Amino acid sequence: MKRLVIIVLSISIILGFLFWKFAPGINLFNKPKQPEQISLTYWGLWEDDNLIKPVILEYQRQHPNITINYERKSLLNYRTRVQTQIKEGVGPDIFKIHNSWLPMFRGDLAPAPQDVFTLTEYRNTFYPVAVDSFVKDNQIYGVPIGIDGLALFYNEEMLNGVGGKVPKNWQEFVDLATKMTVKDETGIKTAGAAMGTAANVDHWSDIFGLLLLQQPGADFNNLATSQVAEVIRFYTGFVTDPRKKTWDVNLPKSTEMFAAGRLGFYFAPSSRVHELKTANPNLKFKVAPVPQLSQKSVAWASFWGEAVSLKSKNVSEAWKFVKYLTSAETEKLIGEPYSRVDLLGELAQDPIVGAFVTQGPIYRFWYLSSGTFDNGINDEMIKYFEDGINATLAGSDPLSALQTVNSGARQVLDKYLRPQPVASPQK
Repeated sequence: MKRLVIIVLSISIILGFLFWKFAPGINLFNKPKQPEQISLTYWGLWEDDNLIKPVILEYQRQHPNITINYERKSLLNYRTRVQTQIKEGVGPDIFKIHNSWLPMFRGDLAPAPQDVFTLTEYRNTFYPVAVDSFVKDNQIYGVPIGIDGLALFYNEEMLNGVGGKVPKNWQEFVDLATKMTVKDETGIKTAGAAMGTAANVDHWSDIFGLLLLQQPGADFNNLATSQVAEVIRFYTGFVTDPRKKTWDVNLPKSTEMFAAGRLGFYFAPSSRVHELKTANPNLKFKVAPVPQLSQKSVAWASFWGEAVSLKSKNVSEAWKFVKYLTSAETEKLIGEPYSRVDLLGELAQDPIVGAFVTQGPIYRFWYLSSGTFDNGINDEMIKYFEDGINATLAGSDPLSALQTVNSGARQVLDKYLRPQPVASPQK
């Protein structure tokens, strides 16, 4: 009998141990295993703490094991600083990149895991330009939490003063701009449109990029053509052509002129809206989509997205937070023009930001984005075009000036888009 009891007790102990060891979710001797505590560093650029911190706190409330450390950085030398830190393994987990920067970040970014973002979901959520900007070889490397680019700001009082309506095409734009221009013996007092120079037209390179994208037959791999020369003549003509002169090299910067109520048409991104309202609260202006050529419908995109470092120790968790930032509810809190297609209707009729989202389906880009301070693909490309514009203003034939522009642009594209393979060491 005693022997039977011992056998039964032994079997019970063994079975109990096996049950404790292998039964799911059961641990008789320890507390339930807690999720791993994860800390993520997130670099932003212009989101104020009072905007981004509530978003982060809500995410941390939903994910108690995640801590997001937000750091707002200066845009000055930002691109080189973030890349240097990533390569040294001490950079942020999540950070911003411009939509034109993907070629420069080759080997620095972690693609989105399939269980976080599928390419089909991405294509259905965002405008085509997001795919063009941040998707390479069917891998997602960045996600926009807002959409932006060029739109046409116009002074309502000046436009009404000439009995004009918002121009839909460039001929209407030229006609209205010349009507709004007021001159005296000393020069232009009130400008109809800020175009024609590289010195005092803010966002001039974006404007020129827009014209190139709209120009039929323009070849970005060969810029020394009659089609591109025609674009230079059209652009500089706002200074050099007496029939459509609306601007001058001696005028103040275009943003300053528009804020002062001395400029009718002004091209800028949405980021200028707050600046203008602060500079002149009484300024009456609205924003419209950019003029078009009859052959093409193209708008100029320049925006930022969130990316994840390849060196992050928590790539999946970082991408989950990025996806949260692009949810409909979060985008509404952050307040930039919405990047999501399903939110288009909520802003489309807004007299200020509506233009930036209604252009969403026709946005395109190239490497002439101003204000990125990237010391790279944009800044280098812009410098060659700046020289071409200045040479034309100085009297050079545009086609001749484009020979130098074309040579420089090819060097920039070869450097960033077609880097040469590193030679293997000789044995």
